[in-house]
Amino acid sequence: MSVTDYSASGGLARPLNPVGLFWFALLLVGSVPIFWIGFVSLAQAWSTAEYSHGPLIPLVSLYLFLREMRRMPPPKPVVHDRASGLVVITLALLVAIAGNLTRIPDIVSYAFIIWVGGVVLTIFGWERGKLHQLGVVHLIFMLPLPHFVYLKLTIVLQTISSEIGVWFVALMGVPVFLEGNVIDLGVYKLQVAEACSGLRYLFPILSFSYLFAILYHGPVWHKAVLLLAAVPLTVLMNSFRIGMIGVLVNSYGIGQAEGFLHFFEGWIIFGACIAILFIMAVALQRLTPNPKPLSEAIDLDTTGFGAILTRITSIRASRALMAGGILTLAVSAGWVLQQGKEPVAVDRDPFALYPRQIGEWSGTFSMLEPNIEQVLGATDYLAASFNARSEPAPVSLFMAFYDKQTEGSGIHSPEVCLPAGGWEIYSFETVPVDMSSTVYGTFEVNRAVIQKGLSQQLVYYWFEQRGKRMTNDFKAKMSVVYDSLMIDRTDGAIVRYITPILNGEPEGAADARLQELMRESLPKLPRFVPG
Repeated sequence: MSVTDYSASGGLARPLNPVGLFWFALLLVGSVPIFWIGFVSLAQAWSTAEYSHGPLIPLVSLYLFLREMRRMPPPKPVVHDRASGLVVITLALLVAIAGNLTRIPDIVSYAFIIWVGGVVLTIFGWERGKLHQLGVVHLIFMLPLPHFVYLKLTIVLQTISSEIGVWFVALMGVPVFLEGNVIDLGVYKLQVAEACSGLRYLFPILSFSYLFAILYHGPVWHKAVLLLAAVPLTVLMNSFRIGMIGVLVNSYGIGQAEGFLHFFEGWIIFGACIAILFIMAVALQRLTPNPKPLSEAIDLDTTGFGAILTRITSIRASRALMAGGILTLAVSAGWVLQQGKEPVAVDRDPFALYPRQIGEWSGTFSMLEPNIEQVLGATDYLAASFNARSEPAPVSLFMAFYDKQTEGSGIHSPEVCLPAGGWEIYSFETVPVDMSSTVYGTFEVNRAVIQKGLSQQLVYYWFEQRGKRMTNDFKAKMSVVYDSLMIDRTDGAIVRYITPILNGEPEGAADARLQELMRESLPKLPRFVPG
């Protein structure tokens, strides 16, 4: 029987099944409350440039599902292996409960995809349902990355794009110098911001290459090449875009880096990446013994999809479907009944009350620029510079407090902020500091030496998490999840000290100066960042 016969044969049509439709509808409607914060988070993410492709992903996944349905014969009238679907649904609901309890929408969103996979297995059974998971897996591309992963990836891509972009500018004969993520053209300086990291192209192109690899008719290694090419292709083309902006700014002024032209160049790069993938597909076909034209190598046929969609009206009311619907509805109802509980509100003083005089250290407070405040997203922050008559240089103290580190809120690691200011991380290590004269004793901090031109600064920072001092941002995030469940708290802060390393000054002297202010100021910390 041909592919078309499976999708369009009238003899295979089944009558309307109201009971089956009822249980299927109950399953879908019952899932809304338990996955709600995930849906809200997705809608918010899809309004940003990086994830604006998100609404298209479910449609593409539906296309992949219908394509698989058309390729295979209709499901068997009697299915006995649905239990695996219930197991997966149960697992997904447990993950969703954990995500809701910790108020981390990303966890709930991932649980929803697992749940969809479980629903497919419940309806079709294991033997057939496992063959329809390509479309389910594709749904991953609609999800925003976890915040700390996004920041880490941004750092890497910004650095690579900056370096390759500067290489391109220099190749065009333009004098250029790179400081961190700042491209210095002499008259102009260009900031390679988060938006220029290439992430806004990477996610949709990864999705496209995944789809491309599935629809492509050819050897498996061809599919792998098309899939794996997405990341290096995006990075290289985005670097080319940054370099092109640098050349235009050098020739025609700073206006070339702003407004419509910047946006338009971005779409050109996105379109170029797609075109290159098509060219790669044509080239790969030429390597096969019997090459096909691209129209035949890529399966874009939608014949029979309408008839396949109508099969939903004849869905069977299996015991597994009923159990899945009741289980999902019960979990959602339980969650609705206990909603309204907020994390424990900690009692703290605002940083506006932080003392200006600490021992012999006199502080000057400042405010961040509004756009930086918005990116920081902190509940409260302190930006102060302290001077002492006995010290040849000041020590800057920065603290940002978050009353909750969930629902998209969270600490920004200095590893992201420092390169954005043109500073390069010269050295980085985790070291113990002896604060035995305070209640904190000895604990570890991240110690970095940063450099811009001939200037150097010494940086100490750590994450102050509900009485724990942590140096790893991933572990800090995991502690938020744990403490949310155990003590119903998700507050926390980042504490950072910076001092210049003067010309001819040993690093040890800068360490001593910085640690001196730490000893004087740490006893004040619990008032503002409760343990």
